[in-house]
Parts: sequence; structure tokens; C-alpha cells
Amino acid sequence: MFLFTLDPISIIQLILTVVMPIAVGLVTTRTTSGAVKAWLLAAFTLVASILTELAAALSQHVPFDLGVALIATVPSFVISVAMYYGLWKPTGVGAAAQNVEATTLVK
Repeated sequence: MFLFTLDPISIIQLILTVVMPIAVGLVTTRTTSGAVKAWLLAAFTLVASILTELAAALSQHVPFDLGVALIATVPSFVISVAMYYGLWKPTGVGAAAQNVEATTLVK
């Protein structure tokens, strides 16, 4: 017997992981150093992992496991970096996100 299930919360985390480099581009400028962008991406990834693990714990009525959230941060960060260099940067989406002004987002 085989099962194939997709946890909706895991799918949401994967989608967030894929678009997080664009979010970093939207909140930073072209002159922001790469180190700051990497730390910001790591922070976004950590928050997303904690929130998705918290959502999973609440929906399944089980205790929140911080260890799982912290471990999930590592592959999520790696996927985010790979998505940026493998898809968003070559297609120009990363540069376009950098060109969006903060006042455009507020309107």
C-alpha cells in the first residue's frame, strides 16, 4: 500500500521559500550589501519556518516543536538562495524587485 499526501502547511512553506528572495529585494535597495541581504533572507526564512511549524502544531493539536522549526530553516534557506541564483536573477525578476520603490508599495 502506498500513500501520497501533501501537507498544505508544508506546501505554503515551500511557496514562501521560493518567493522570499523577491521579498528581500522589495525591502532592500541595490546599494544594500550582499551580506545584509543574506542575513535578511536568513531572518525571513527563520520566521517563516517558525510560523509554519506553529501553524502545523495548532492545526494538529500537538505541542510546538522549536527543533523542527529550526532544522526546517536550513533547507528552506538553501532553496531560497538556489531559487534566487537559479531562477530569479537570470530572468531579471531579482533586479526588477530591486527597482520597485518603497513609495510604490505603500500606495
